Amino acid sequence: MDPVAIKLELDRDFTELYRTHLRDIYSYAYYRIGNHHDAEDLTEQTFLQAYRHFERARRESDGRPLRPWLIRIAHNLAANYYRDRARKPQTQLEDAAIVSDMHGTDDLVEGRQELQEVLAGVANLPEDRREALIMRFALDMDNREIARALGRSEGATKVLIHRAIKQLEQGLDGDA
Repeated sequence: MDPVAIKLELDRDFTELYRTHLRDIYSYAYYRIGNHHDAEDLTEQTFLQAYRHFERARRESDGRPLRPWLIRIAHNLAANYYRDRARKPQTQLEDAAIVSDMHGTDDLVEGRQELQEVLAGVANLPEDRREALIMRFALDMDNREIARALGRSEGATKVLIHRAIKQLEQGLDGDA
């Protein structure tokens, strides 16, 4: 196969990977970072880095899905984001676009409060537990995918998720 044909096939396959996983990577980034602008930047950086290493990753995957590999890239970039931010503290504006203020019902306010409490509880978890919950519930990843993304065994991942849920429940019960 000539180099041009190989490049075209690689680009086509990467485009498919991008389309398939863009929403998952953005969701992961948003839950990790907490605002849309930085989540978009992190998503873009994830796919740029993935493109640079796509050919090798595809070869080494032995046909396994590449979503855990993409999540791992996003995970590492998010860790860099927090490390850089710790060096240069900034104030973060609340993202008002999440819930529209046009709805003034009591149910919406109550639901929003509960959601904020859960998100705050998740944010207070240790990083590995927070990561596992985001992957499991926000991205609907199974334990095998999470294990691959975190570089752990499937059993260790199951225990991690269980402990994260218990810690979150205890934190929420303590706030009541």
